[in-house]
Amino acid sequence: MNMKTVPEVDIDRFMGVWYEIARFPHRFEKNLVGVTATYEKSADGKISVLNQGYKNTLNGKHKKARGKARIPDLSQPGKLQVAFFLWFWGDYWILELDKDYQYVLVGSSTPNYLWIMSRAPQLDDKIYNELMNTAHDLGYDVSKLEMVLQK
Repeated sequence: MNMKTVPEVDIDRFMGVWYEIARFPHRFEKNLVGVTATYEKSADGKISVLNQGYKNTLNGKHKKARGKARIPDLSQPGKLQVAFFLWFWGDYWILELDKDYQYVLVGSSTPNYLWIMSRAPQLDDKIYNELMNTAHDLGYDVSKLEMVLQK
């Protein structure tokens, strides 16, 4: 896989709410819809992550997971890591990010994780297709992407 991350990230602009538009299926998000990821930077510079969604339907049981994020190497700001369980850090690589910070393609150092996220609950089809093409060009099997129902 050709895993090239974005060369620059303004982490302050990245903070806030992101809606999951599509993702590769994983057990930790199984049957979750209406999923959002919220990033907040504290005064000490640490980044907290709140992932939340609903089980099976938008009126289903509310589920949430709190975690943390970090940039281990400031010379590669597109290569973040996140942890939701103790010290088990996972790669969270920003593969594509538009200049206005309105949509993002996030992957990993392996081909097993991929997300398309947006600042709005829906994403223009043209942009979605461009992000899918980028993911495909990077070596991802985009046929595994599943759309995430949003409000």
